[in-house]
Amino acid sequence: MVVVVTTLAIVACGKRGPPLPPLVKLPVAPTELSAERHGPTVDLQLTVPAANTDGTRPANVARVDVYGITGPAALTDDQIVKLGTLVASVPVKAPRDPNQTIDPDEPESTIEAPEGKGLDQGARARVAERLTPEVDTPVDLSKATKRKRSETALPAGPLLPPPLSVPSRTYVGVGVSAKGRRGPLSQRVSVALTKPPAAPAAPDVDYNEQAITVAWTPAGVAEPTPPPGGDEVLPSAPIGVTPRTLGYNVYQVSDAEPPGMTRLTKAAVSETHFSDQRIAWGERRCYVVRAVETIADASVEGDESAPACVTLTDTFPPAAPKGLQAVSTEGAINLIWDANTEKDVRGYIVLRGVAAAATLEAIVMEPIQETSFKDGVQPGVRYAYAVQAVDSAGNVSPMSARVEETAR
Repeated sequence: MVVVVTTLAIVACGKRGPPLPPLVKLPVAPTELSAERHGPTVDLQLTVPAANTDGTRPANVARVDVYGITGPAALTDDQIVKLGTLVASVPVKAPRDPNQTIDPDEPESTIEAPEGKGLDQGARARVAERLTPEVDTPVDLSKATKRKRSETALPAGPLLPPPLSVPSRTYVGVGVSAKGRRGPLSQRVSVALTKPPAAPAAPDVDYNEQAITVAWTPAGVAEPTPPPGGDEVLPSAPIGVTPRTLGYNVYQVSDAEPPGMTRLTKAAVSETHFSDQRIAWGERRCYVVRAVETIADASVEGDESAPACVTLTDTFPPAAPKGLQAVSTEGAINLIWDANTEKDVRGYIVLRGVAAAATLEAIVMEPIQETSFKDGVQPGVRYAYAVQAVDSAGNVSPMSARVEETAR
């Protein structure tokens, strides 16, 4: 009993502190940020936050700010926001009461939807920045940071070459609440500020029943000059030279005015050909190609080639039918064969002639859709048969293998 009393006394002696402030909900970082430079323009896309950092939703977000900055890769988040350029502010539909949220496993119907002007939460936002000469100048960090003497001293040990770098511009996105509080920044993406690669020549376009092939001549790339000494010199990697790779993006050009371009490659391809499997007979297709140079982690896309256009015309006949068999019956010969696998086959033509004939003649006025045919013929005469397939464009296949039979 004494133990119980002592325990209660200890509990009773606890002091009650001041009430804790309510937890401020902040939006998660925008996701899927991408930056693609096309000449002097950088196209930016990101996904608007739809949840808070604690997992609840809707997000306490009223807008998404996109920042761009030219400088070293080691910039802190605060430096990017403080010294960077505000490229765009994208308004977002915000909740009326940011504290009224639901957990991730609760249905949307249990909470009031965000309202106001702007994009829906979770939507894809698109903005652009026009590159100007001022963008090429890196930010001056000396006025924003103060280093200690120990931080500026030379490190002990051997001197190392400077890290590989390329003039580039970095972008981030951040969700901002209605009261102006920022959430965490998105991942960073960069574009190169170097001269864009030259446009390739107009591509060649060819097609068959399965796909359209777009092929082009590779853009010229300066090869590194080999060191003197021939084979006696050991291979080595140059110090301070940033590796560069060249790829290509393929676009379909619409007939609209002005013409629009839809990119067909998910990412720049290293090959000099591309296969478009969207066959639609009768359509006119136009293609252009842009070279993409990637330097370290940054890239820049050049101007497009001249367009190459083609109208897709079905001039490809079906394959010859297979498996033709003839079965003799009383006063008739029954034919049966395998159906063709092509999707655009409209029907079949049955051909017949006496067994000794060099050529066979069609015995149906129009292509039949069935893969069987009963031919009433004179008994005792040996006949030869073959079948041809016809597609919806009127292309006729070669003849099947001939078969011979005599009706009883």
